[in-house]
Amino acid sequence: MRATPCIFLRMFVLFPFLALLFTADPALPRKPQKSFENIGTQADTARTSDHLDDAITLYSEGVRLRPSWSAGWWWLGSLLYEQDRFSESQAALQHFVAIARDPAPAYAFLGLCEYEMQDYDQAQHHFQLWARKGWPGTADLIDVAAFHWALLLTRKGRFLEALFLLATEAGKLHNSPALAEAMGLASLRMANLPEDYPPERREMVWLAGEAALNASLPSKEFDRADDYLRRLTLHYGQKPNVHYFRGTIFTFERKNEEAKAEFQAELQISPGNVPALLELARMDMDSNELSEAASLAKRATEIAPNDADAHHMMGRVLLATDQFQESARELEIAEQLAPDSATIRSHLALAYRRLGRTEEAKRETAAFLSLKEKEEVMAPPQEKTAVPKQAGPPK
Repeated sequence: MRATPCIFLRMFVLFPFLALLFTADPALPRKPQKSFENIGTQADTARTSDHLDDAITLYSEGVRLRPSWSAGWWWLGSLLYEQDRFSESQAALQHFVAIARDPAPAYAFLGLCEYEMQDYDQAQHHFQLWARKGWPGTADLIDVAAFHWALLLTRKGRFLEALFLLATEAGKLHNSPALAEAMGLASLRMANLPEDYPPERREMVWLAGEAALNASLPSKEFDRADDYLRRLTLHYGQKPNVHYFRGTIFTFERKNEEAKAEFQAELQISPGNVPALLELARMDMDSNELSEAASLAKRATEIAPNDADAHHMMGRVLLATDQFQESARELEIAEQLAPDSATIRSHLALAYRRLGRTEEAKRETAAFLSLKEKEEVMAPPQEKTAVPKQAGPPK
């Protein structure tokens, strides 16, 4: 078959380049390739000089050349997080976790990335892993991670745990509107994130948050807290959980009669408010009014049969009235609903001992001690040792 003119033309153009390629002088200098060591040094220099874009480029090149470079993955993930490039940061930190000997601080960063990406369940999982490892990281990282974890606990309806975490930040962030808003949501038992609750409730949340914040300060600014509570009740006293929250603050202030009146006022507005019923039952137990406590606890279990706290309170009342068999049944239900509660396990162990069920009592006591130790680990450190901003990565 005869070749077409186009084919001859392409060959005519191509041959000179092939000739040039094969006759090129091998002694001509080539562009030198950077070594991994040079890239690592340049990346660290760029990072410490705050040339972050250059540092990200260099760390990216370094981990491409040596995927086992854990420090490179750490700094790459950290710098990407600082630039709000959360999905890229997450990917880098996952590489770090996979190869590092001690990846614990990365769990906090992963949780923060996943929070911003709205992967809330995974974020909560990583915050919990991080806390179990002892809350490692700089003071700033601990504060930011604890705050966002508290927001997720509020979203899950775990309000007391959220307030506990937020209260640890009160002394340092007492002028923070974000902290007041977060405490207001948890205090009013609103299972929302700051960005997803109705705007018409913002003043109510702010008043509650300021009250909770002032009551949580190391100096215990109860007068200021009471002023915010007064304004909250004046404007929003018919809203659910407002009187309940005021009652909890009064309890904190040891104003027991005022607290009891607030819990009762809450039940006038929200007859099915289980936390208010349980607070009243607890107060009745403290004053040895066991019949009234039993009535309130029973009502709580009927309203919320899947509420571990309600069955726990019922079990405690029955234990106090020597109804050990019935107490054990209620506490077993509570244990099934909240298997990680150390307090429930301790009361169940006591009920079993009273029934002569020695082996079961030993089992529950062992579970109590184990869970109590875990609860202490999960609590934020009281004194946070700051690590310099440019401290080395975890190993």
